[in-house]
Amino acid sequence: MLVSLAAFVLVLGVLIFVHELGHFLAAKWAGIGVPRFSIGFGPATPLKFRRGGTEYVVSWFPLGGYVKMASREEQEAMAALEGGAVEEEYPPEKLFENRPLAARMVVISAGVLMNVAFAWLVNSGLDAFVGRFEDATTALAAVEAGDLPPQAARLATVPNGTTVAAVNGDTITRWSQIQDAVINRGADRLRFDFAGGVDPVIVDIPRSALEDRIKIADALRPNWAPRVGGVRAGMPAEEAGLEAGDIVVGIDGDTVRSWWDLQQTIDASPGVPLALTVLRGSETRPSLVTPVETVVRDPVTGEQRTVGRIGIDADPPTTTVQYTLPQAVVSGAERTWDQATLVLYTLRGMLFGEISPRELGGPILIGQASGRLARLGGTALLAFMALLSVNLAILNLLPIPVLDGGHLVFLAVEGMLGKPLPLAMRLRLTQLGMLALTVLMVFVFANDILRLIG
Repeated sequence: MLVSLAAFVLVLGVLIFVHELGHFLAAKWAGIGVPRFSIGFGPATPLKFRRGGTEYVVSWFPLGGYVKMASREEQEAMAALEGGAVEEEYPPEKLFENRPLAARMVVISAGVLMNVAFAWLVNSGLDAFVGRFEDATTALAAVEAGDLPPQAARLATVPNGTTVAAVNGDTITRWSQIQDAVINRGADRLRFDFAGGVDPVIVDIPRSALEDRIKIADALRPNWAPRVGGVRAGMPAEEAGLEAGDIVVGIDGDTVRSWWDLQQTIDASPGVPLALTVLRGSETRPSLVTPVETVVRDPVTGEQRTVGRIGIDADPPTTTVQYTLPQAVVSGAERTWDQATLVLYTLRGMLFGEISPRELGGPILIGQASGRLARLGGTALLAFMALLSVNLAILNLLPIPVLDGGHLVFLAVEGMLGKPLPLAMRLRLTQLGMLALTVLMVFVFANDILRLIG
């Protein structure tokens, strides 16, 4: 619990600081007065100091932060969130609303840009100084025919265990290259070449058909060995004595050839005792385990279904890909873009009902994930912070008053009309935005609590 709490404070504190630092530096550049820089909302704690005309504080509600800029218009709307009004008087040229429109848009956008830059820097740094741990698998355990779009049906005829040699002429040496080649929308055709004399498969698919390309990528299952990578506390696998490194070679007398075989059998057997044959070192031993019923959401159909779970994690083969500094800068940008695409795809799925809002997580989930990743080491935690920073950037661009996206909408309307919206209207919309965010926070807290008790 202490590790999770410390990791949560570190992760959220750094990301909030980075975001608000962007606003702060841009405001100083634009000549706008900044009376307060806060980590957290609401009244200030005793942790505060003043320097250079700005009060630096830690406030009582830590789920965010703010840079309070000199403004006569914003005092009433934001006083509750921003620790009360500021009594200090600023000359007209120091007020936010009196600066040029372009400068104000830069100031509002700067927090998002800083979060993106932070993610890019972290991703590039990890690639340059640590390397990227990649799944070394190039063989298919199976191709799920039911998940394939119609134009890719021929892929289901590829024999299990076949090695993918190339996609669109590019040699394959790790699993991520298969995924990237499928989702990459550079051509209207996918050509899969296989080792072992298996005939090539050509799939004609428009480069714009991102959803179908993702379905193809999801339908390809990597040929991992049925080796246990980790055992979760309190689950049937732990009670049955399974350990990390065990290889499940049989279930109920049938041979298990891959992790996919193992997962499929367990999924299909909630509440049904399974007789496992486990290889530990050079010794084979029996183990009886009963999968618990678990409700999951199908990633393709979005429907809920009940499956079996015993609480084990896979142990995929990995290889470390090293990058030079220039290569890392490029690969870091590519990874940051991939993370942004994932967030946008998730938001789109929620908007169109393809992904349940129940998948949303809040501070409790972030704390749990931070704690788990902190135990794995600094590299895992930094990678998580980069992903979360991209999330924060994109969510802040949502056109909700109070968020940066809402402020940018106000400024865009001002640019089109030649004058700002009436102050009373902006105040009312800001209050509605605060209400919407409050409802959202209550909802994600409820999701987190339901996960804890479920």
